[in-house]
Amino acid sequence: MNPLTGKKIILGVTGCIAAYKSCLLVRELVKNGADVRVVLTPSASEFVSPLTLSTLSRNKVIQGIFPAQKGPVVEADPWHIEYGLWADLMVIAPASINTVAKMAMGFADNALTTLVTARRSPLLVCPAADVDMYEYPLTQRNLKLLEDQGAYILEAESGELASGLTGKGRLPATGKIVEAIKLILYTGSTQKDLAGRKVLVTAGPTYEDIDPVRYLGNRSSGKMGFEIAKAAWLRGADVTLVAGPSSLALYPEITRMNVRTADQMKKAVEENLTEDTILIMAAAVADFTPSAPGEKKIKKAETAPVIELRFTDDILFSLKERPKKLAVGFALETDNEEQKAVDKMHRKNLDMIILNSLNDTGSGFEYDTNLVTMIERSGEKVKTGLLTKTEIAHKILDKIVTKI
Repeated sequence: MNPLTGKKIILGVTGCIAAYKSCLLVRELVKNGADVRVVLTPSASEFVSPLTLSTLSRNKVIQGIFPAQKGPVVEADPWHIEYGLWADLMVIAPASINTVAKMAMGFADNALTTLVTARRSPLLVCPAADVDMYEYPLTQRNLKLLEDQGAYILEAESGELASGLTGKGRLPATGKIVEAIKLILYTGSTQKDLAGRKVLVTAGPTYEDIDPVRYLGNRSSGKMGFEIAKAAWLRGADVTLVAGPSSLALYPEITRMNVRTADQMKKAVEENLTEDTILIMAAAVADFTPSAPGEKKIKKAETAPVIELRFTDDILFSLKERPKKLAVGFALETDNEEQKAVDKMHRKNLDMIILNSLNDTGSGFEYDTNLVTMIERSGEKVKTGLLTKTEIAHKILDKIVTKI
């Protein structure tokens, strides 16, 4: 099920302090089943050992254009042509501002920049530099030039830098780079097809308080909604995630609004919903909440307390007349599943509904995998196989892209 299994990836490493993180990236890619070949710029080996990268990748590491050993017999080795034809994807992480400038201008003066010109595969560039170097206007121009030439630019993150300064320039987290690699391999494209779009996602459970200690909740982990939010951001969208209680991590560029109750989630969605918003309601919102939560802990007694419940506001139903670009809901059913999902879609005026079933092994709450049926208002239905929730997220977004 791993989309990286058997994929051929070239990793280019350039000379900057973040080069040590390339070891973590190689290890993660190999662990996920990829075949990785590493190419270094001349200055990269000042920061990271070629021996380390060769050991981790289980392949030789290329450092120079020409053979290291010279003698009376010279054997030509057009390795850059072979590598350029071999790869499914070329990744440069970290990409220094010097290498970014060379690639943007078409220079081919070392092994790595030569290979960039010889490749036939997509290119993923992950820049890293100190804040002033990264924000230097020519650096930003060069990144834009590369993007215009078809490269996928995974922008640097903000945070504490090696210089001691704080700002934008950190190499993106290893997990984010891996997810970007998966996206490019999945779509076969470096184009961000949701660029300029606003996406609002809900995720996780809601907790409805019984008293200051106890609550009503459900088993939702939030994984599906979080994966949709991350996938949409990688595809270029401006993403806001309204999240119920969850310990899951999110990309720092995604706006996260933490809520606890169904009422809080409803208010957060209403505040962020505009006519150009793509709304994806993946949260498992509670249908009931205690009518009168106790202000103090309910003490144990001879008879169990009777807790009176009331319905929570149906968020999607209350928003059905609100202007929006597109609305997608989720349905988790245990019987007569498809009909109930279709009824819900029409009742709540959705463009599409994603049906989960607890009857499918590996699907639903808490799993890293899912199996869904995507149902459109036209009646078209597509059932996925059992896939990772990341892959399911992209399949849902694939459908959305065709509708906007």
